[in-house]
Amino acid sequence: MSTFEIQAVPSKRGSDFAELSRIINHAGLLERRTGYYAAKIVLNLLAFAGGWVAFVLIGDTWWQLFMAAFFAVMFTQLSFIGHDAGHKQIFRTRRANDAVGHLHAGLTGLSYGWWIGKHTRHHANPNHEDEDPDIDIAVLAFTARQGSAKRGFLRWMAKYQAFLFFPLLLLEGLDLHVSSVRAVGKGEVKSRTLEAGLLIGHFAAYLTAVFLVLSPLTGIVFVLVHHALWGLYMGCSFAPGHKGMPTLSAGHELDFLRKQVLTSRNVRGGHAVDFVLGGLNYQIEHHLFPSMPRPSLRRAQIVVREFCEQRGIDYAQCGWPASYGHVLHHLHAVGAPLRATSPEVS
Repeated sequence: MSTFEIQAVPSKRGSDFAELSRIINHAGLLERRTGYYAAKIVLNLLAFAGGWVAFVLIGDTWWQLFMAAFFAVMFTQLSFIGHDAGHKQIFRTRRANDAVGHLHAGLTGLSYGWWIGKHTRHHANPNHEDEDPDIDIAVLAFTARQGSAKRGFLRWMAKYQAFLFFPLLLLEGLDLHVSSVRAVGKGEVKSRTLEAGLLIGHFAAYLTAVFLVLSPLTGIVFVLVHHALWGLYMGCSFAPGHKGMPTLSAGHELDFLRKQVLTSRNVRGGHAVDFVLGGLNYQIEHHLFPSMPRPSLRRAQIVVREFCEQRGIDYAQCGWPASYGHVLHHLHAVGAPLRATSPEVS
C-alpha cells in the first residue's frame, strides 16, 4: 500500500456515514451476540485452566517450551476478549463489559484502564502522526517527519527498521507489562486499587506457578519464550490493520467515514483467519462501528465494501502475507532518506 501522507483536503458528504449506519442498523449487525461471547469466554477459560493443569503434570522438562507457545496463544485470545469488552461489544452496559475486561486483563497481566485510554485515542485519530499513540513508538518511524526527528541509536534503528520489525515484536509482551505497571503506578487509571491488585495477583500467581514446577534455568527460558511469542502474536495481529496505510497530519478535513476507511486495511481469509486475528482482520468495519460484535463483522464487510465502491472510496484489502509485505515496504521506504544521508554523531 502507498506510503504517502494525507494532507488537508476538502470534506465530502458528511451524511455518507449516517446512511451507512442506517443500513448496518437495519441489518441488525449491531445487536449483541451474548451467546457467542458466552461460549467463547467459557471455552477460553477452560482451555486456559487446562493448560495450567497440563503444565503441572508435565513437570520440570524442556517440553514445557511447547506449553510456553500454548500460553502465548491463550494470552492473545484472552486479550482479544478484553479488546471486545473495551469496545462494549459483549454487553450493552459499560459496567458488565468492564467486569469482563478487567478479568481478562488480570489473567494476562495488563492494565485494562491504561489500554482503554490508549486505544480510544487510536480509534479517534487512526494513523494521525500527532494524535495516534499507536504510531508514536520511539524505536520506529512511520512518517518522514518522525524519521528525520530521530537521533543517535534510534536514528540508526529507523534506518533499518524493516529488518528489525519482527525481532522488535518479540519485546511487545514485555512492553505491555511495563506500560501497564507504569500507568497504574502513576495513577493514570480510574480503578487504580483494583488494577494494582489484579497486576500483583497475576505476577505473583504466574511466577509462583512457573518456579514451583520448573528449575530456575528452565523457568527463566519458559518465561522468555512465552512472552516473546505472545508479543509476536499480538504485534502480528494488530500491525496489519494500519501500518503502511496513509497517515494523517494536522489540518486534514476528512469526514469520519473517509478518515477511518482510508487509514485502515482488511486482511482477507476464511473463518480460520477470523479466529487467529480475533476479528481484527476486519479493521475497516471495526473502526467504523467499534461496538459491533466480532461475529457480525464478516457480514458487515460485504455491506461496507459495496458502499465504499459506490462512492469511489478506496477500500484496502489483501491477503495475510501481503499485509506484512505492505508494512515492511512502508517501514523500509520511510528509512530510505536516513540511509541515504551520511552517519551522524550524536
